Amino acid sequence: MASTTEYGDREFLGVGSIVGESFSILFKNFISVILLALVPMFLSSLIAGMLVGADVALGVEEPDFSTSSNVTTWVMTIVLQIVFYALTTALLVQLAYDSKLGRPLQLARYFSPALRAAVPIAILTTISSILAGLASIALIIPGLWVYAVFSVVAPAVVIEGAGFGGLGRSAALTKGYRWPIFGALLLIGICAGIVNFLAGIGAGLLAGVGSWAMMVGFSVIAALSAGLTGISIALIYARLREIKEGVTVDQIASVFD
Repeated sequence: MASTTEYGDREFLGVGSIVGESFSILFKNFISVILLALVPMFLSSLIAGMLVGADVALGVEEPDFSTSSNVTTWVMTIVLQIVFYALTTALLVQLAYDSKLGRPLQLARYFSPALRAAVPIAILTTISSILAGLASIALIIPGLWVYAVFSVVAPAVVIEGAGFGGLGRSAALTKGYRWPIFGALLLIGICAGIVNFLAGIGAGLLAGVGSWAMMVGFSVIAALSAGLTGISIALIYARLREIKEGVTVDQIASVFD
């Protein structure tokens, strides 16, 4: 259960504690996080490789947009990748709460709620990403701040069953705490960016082995990046529920019992 000892004053988000605990949960459950995130991430890469080619999926080659068929295939690839990433996030949210409560991890149990939530999360994540992108282009407010507004869509959908109301629920929960969330996401984003950079180097080292071997290596490190991000989002959501509604982590996690 989150406490004032853990996060400081009850009214503060506790960015440092959230970032620190995200890493703690990640390293404590390193193998489980990698396995849980790797399944959908690798499937995403595998399907993308079959649709547009392994080199294109890895970003080694530029996609071919010379025909409408190629464009359609590329769009389908992006959509599938978003869905699989949503599934990954939904899985990791559940793992984060079990780990935070010191409960045994039950990886197989996480798939049913995650599958139910994957499509709504994917659609809402796409919408929020577009809004964040437009905000960045317009230079009105930082895109990451807009992302902070909708940052807890995934746990809202998985835990509360918010469905397509997840955007509104996230906006309500994050109100008044968006700049601290911005800070937490920025720190996590930098760490995830470093991991993705290392993934690119690792993929390059495997270039002589073949594109599919590169894809396996990239998927493993990308799973680590997704794991860190998913865990941090789960902890931010839990902290917001505690501050605003007095709901503890064990009460949040009880929906999976």
